[in-house]
Amino acid sequence: MKSIRVNPIACEGRGLCAELFPERIVLDDWGYPIVDETPIPPSLEHHARRAATMCPTLALALEENDERAKAVAEGERRLHR
Repeated sequence: MKSIRVNPIACEGRGLCAELFPERIVLDDWGYPIVDETPIPPSLEHHARRAATMCPTLALALEENDERAKAVAEGERRLHR
């Protein structure tokens, strides 16, 4: 399964992602997305892909869960060096 993640540096808080994928994305008080990173079931994958594709700043990424786990592990390794 896949999950969706937001790049907080690239995000400008326009809110389109929450309109396109409200099942997993809500906006905070300033209009920035809060993303539920739990695995996305196949029935919602089309909506997640559309939100990522339509993001004006391309701040959303749809990725396989093992890619996410590898990125987190790499980040932790760098912190402990």
